Amino acid sequence: MPGRRRFTTLLSAAIVAAPSVVRAREEYPARPIRLIVPWPPGGGVDAFGRVIQAALGEKLGQTVVIDNIGGGAGRIGTQAAAHTAPDGYTPLLANDTFAATEALPVAGTPALRPAFDPVTLAISGPQGVFTHPKSGIRSIAEYAAAAGARPGKLNVGVPGIGSSQHLTSELLLRAAGDLRVTHVPYRGGGPAIQDLIAGNIDAATVTFAAGAAQVKAGQLVALAVTSAKRTPTFPDVPTVGESIAPGLEQPTWMGFFAPKGTPVEIRQRVHAAVLAALKDERVVRRLGDLGFEFAGLSDVAFAHLFDDTVKVFAEIATERRIAGGE
Repeated sequence: MPGRRRFTTLLSAAIVAAPSVVRAREEYPARPIRLIVPWPPGGGVDAFGRVIQAALGEKLGQTVVIDNIGGGAGRIGTQAAAHTAPDGYTPLLANDTFAATEALPVAGTPALRPAFDPVTLAISGPQGVFTHPKSGIRSIAEYAAAAGARPGKLNVGVPGIGSSQHLTSELLLRAAGDLRVTHVPYRGGGPAIQDLIAGNIDAATVTFAAGAAQVKAGQLVALAVTSAKRTPTFPDVPTVGESIAPGLEQPTWMGFFAPKGTPVEIRQRVHAAVLAALKDERVVRRLGDLGFEFAGLSDVAFAHLFDDTVKVFAEIATERRIAGGE
């Protein structure tokens, strides 16, 4: 009988506790969310994160805090996110450089894609080719001509060797006549833009959003975008496809990932909140100014896009003999 009473007591306690577990899940998020951006402030991913930050927090009912962890062409911050608890409180906001780093594995560094579940592809937009006003280069055709006349002599900043911007630059150079430049790696698009403004490099290929404000301020010259269409807010900037690289389209994308094992209901909640935030009028207006477009793909479609991007980047990396790294 004592044993029977003990069993009954434990069973009653479990029944009482069960609704608490359910409520805990339903109440997500119960504390601020740390959004990991694996790039320094000032780049395209950071720009998007800060545009959506407030609206996303409103949709989730919690404060969203951005944590910039730069370095290693996005690897360092992505690794940090991979080691967080799978509870929905440390999502990763990454761009197509995540796919690039998977296409260019570093010896001794494990693949990071298996450590995450895609949540939603949020936006897409162009990469941009920029120069500074004193460079003497005023068009993408002049840029190609300069690269052809002095193979390997132009110094072009990119957010890390093996980043999506670096590989997109290589795709562009190949399509424009197998041209060669010297790519100078930075910890992110922001630092590359600042060095370009200072005149320390000749040009830069970064997410267009990273240089949009500086173009408007007259500090930079936008030579071309890599998207299929011109950016409405910069209608005079041609696409690479209509200029030096017919048929080439290589936009960048940005999306949310959750550490592997994050409950599906939490991932669905974040997905819904991201889509709702992207429809906020303030966000729509600001994203348009930066050249971004709404995507909103599901986790499954996002996974397919990720795999396709890895294939494209792996092919150009092999052809141009590019190894992963900083």
